[in-house]
Amino acid sequence: MNGVRACYNAVFAGGFLALSPYYFLRLVRRGGWRSGFGQRWGRYGELLKRRPSRPPLVWMHAVSVGEVNVALALLETLRERLPDRAWLMSTTTTTGMAELERKLPPDVDRIYYPIDWRSCVRRALAAFPPQAFILLEAEIWPNFLWELADRGVPAFLVNARMSDRSSRRYGRFGPLFRPLFAGFRGVGVQNRADAERLRALGVRDAALRITGNLKFDAACRPMRPGVDAPALLRALGVAPGAPILVAGSTHAGEEAILAEACGRLRGRFPDLFLVLVPRHFERGGDVSRELAARGVRFVRRTEIGDPPRPAHGPLSCLLVDTTGELTRFYAAADLVFVGKSLTAEGGQNPIEPGGLGKAMVFGPHMENFAAIAQAFLQGGGAVQVRDAAELERVLGELLADPRRCQILGERAQAVVESNRGAVARTAEMILEGLRGDTGRHRSATAG
Repeated sequence: MNGVRACYNAVFAGGFLALSPYYFLRLVRRGGWRSGFGQRWGRYGELLKRRPSRPPLVWMHAVSVGEVNVALALLETLRERLPDRAWLMSTTTTTGMAELERKLPPDVDRIYYPIDWRSCVRRALAAFPPQAFILLEAEIWPNFLWELADRGVPAFLVNARMSDRSSRRYGRFGPLFRPLFAGFRGVGVQNRADAERLRALGVRDAALRITGNLKFDAACRPMRPGVDAPALLRALGVAPGAPILVAGSTHAGEEAILAEACGRLRGRFPDLFLVLVPRHFERGGDVSRELAARGVRFVRRTEIGDPPRPAHGPLSCLLVDTTGELTRFYAAADLVFVGKSLTAEGGQNPIEPGGLGKAMVFGPHMENFAAIAQAFLQGGGAVQVRDAAELERVLGELLADPRRCQILGERAQAVVESNRGAVARTAEMILEGLRGDTGRHRSATAG
């Protein structure tokens, strides 16, 4: 095992040094990188100075925005069941941190997850020694998990999903990852296929639970205060009753396809208004240039303020180049397109618009949400298209048939409701694991 660790750390160091300019550039482009930059190296001095002594700590890690919103639902339940614990939430991205700042209770610390350099991990765990660690989904960093194991800290993997591609990737490095997967105290998976793939990667049968997808529960939580999307759209001159198409978490190429399709559809639906919400807000400049080149009358969300200033002249598109507002615009939509499904592989989460009862369309590439997408399709709560031409045709059909949109939305909401309960099942798995840890501690003390 020491040989595996030494090999990993040598490869990690070389890869990190080679790729660090690229990742640093990404941080700079996203903005706000200076805030908390030292935390990524395991340096939390200013936070520790403000932090009073706390009871036993449970550390939960959510990689980015999507995982943060899921983690909040689980955190709420676990805090009720474990009122004598302190809680810490970490994230990797600046957008994830922005969500934590907006939504976490003030008595829950929030930090950036340390780079998986052994010294950085050790500093982080010395600053925040956890009684337990909860990892959302499956971003596995070996040094962090090795250090937890060396300290005897139980680790839980929750809402885990494992695609065929990811499974093959982990499987190629079995000597490294099999012991890590075997070391989890509890693993809550979304479905049976995920369970089989994780079992093949080394997860113990005794640790596996099919808990369902936490995102179904998260989609049913009340929306927190935020932008008043209908009022903003009125300020932009969107006519009352105008059909609103919201394209959420779009990727490169999809904005242009939607802009061109909507331009042609306005021959039949002159009031059609398009709201584009790119997955990465820093692409706002690139998307703006694409829209301008196509003669689209648009405004960027960052240009209109809050409360919004009235628009100058008629508009046909809003480009939302901010973070944390997609749910509010989904709620104002008549029709939703789920991004990263037409020009890129993987797809984005369709549960959120489904939970809001919205008619939705997505493309052929929903690999990262295959079981979820299938549930909506089988339940009659979504339409899947093969390409840009079919997308335009289906959008036209749905815009011409509000009753069909209503039925799609109702069926999507029913799919979400029927899949709730993962939070309770996941929380119980974690509590069982912690009770077992307490029992072992008491037995050792008695002996």
